[in-house]
Amino acid sequence: MNQQQLDTLHSELVSQLRNGDILFISINAFLYKQVAKGTGSWCSHVGFAIEENGHWYVLESKVPRVKKTPLRDFIGRTCNGEVAVRRLKKELTQDQIKGLQTAAEERMGQWYHLGFNYDSPRQYCSKFVHQVYKQALGVKLGELQTLEVLLEENPQANVTFWRVWYFGMIPWQRRTVTPASQLVDPQLETIFSTV
Repeated sequence: MNQQQLDTLHSELVSQLRNGDILFISINAFLYKQVAKGTGSWCSHVGFAIEENGHWYVLESKVPRVKKTPLRDFIGRTCNGEVAVRRLKKELTQDQIKGLQTAAEERMGQWYHLGFNYDSPRQYCSKFVHQVYKQALGVKLGELQTLEVLLEENPQANVTFWRVWYFGMIPWQRRTVTPASQLVDPQLETIFSTV
């Protein structure tokens, strides 16, 4: 995506975004490509939008830590301009938005978990979104499932890659939540998509 395309995409998003909107992108790195392939989706990363002092940010768990990223930088990392924005069907109140910010702030700086273990104290993108929305709103976004179920449901996944990734032994009973399961969550509606 060139600078002009990025500027256009940024302008389109700014005109439509609301606090708490969830943004999905596709990261052009080998691990994230395997995440997308393993979940049967184009998307491999997720965060949510918050406006502060007239500027939009995406709160996200990325390597190496949870952080607040300017919107332009977040969408600038996607492949081929692939972005989707989804929103809870019921409009958020100011108290709910504050709750999301507070829940996210509690996790700022936490380390990334490259093993995608939901039950670890570390974070990863979809776990971060899942936990923040659950804590702040009582909404569970995405499906918690074991790696065994996830890989059984996605025969196109590269099991050899994941076996190597987990040093020869896939932790089959490890619970995880994926960006793909959040992308299709029926509690959300799509308000913008380039895909």
